[in-house]
Amino acid sequence: MTASSDLVQRQLDAYNRQDIDAFLGCYAEDAELAGLNGAVTHKGLPAIRQRHEELFFQFPKNRAKLVNRIDLGSTVIDHEAVERSPGGEQFEVAAIYTIRHGKIARVDFARAGAV
Repeated sequence: MTASSDLVQRQLDAYNRQDIDAFLGCYAEDAELAGLNGAVTHKGLPAIRQRHEELFFQFPKNRAKLVNRIDLGSTVIDHEAVERSPGGEQFEVAAIYTIRHGKIARVDFARAGAV
């Protein structure tokens, strides 16, 4: 496993444990989240923290399962199957991680079925 894949896996594991501090520890201070080919939706650790604290509160059993990973060094692409709760909403997403200086600097999300 490369350093980039290890970093992305650590944040995925923290996401699934809903361990906000371990999750944010994988991100750069000025990290950005965006929809694929869209505008930035969250910028900086405070905004990313707020987004995920709300998500974890709303969906305490939310889990993302890795389907496939492509590691291109400074870019890691994960295909994930997400389940909000057992028997609840399910969807697939591609998360495209940009890695800089050992931290996640940006994530672009493409959700299945989104236009």
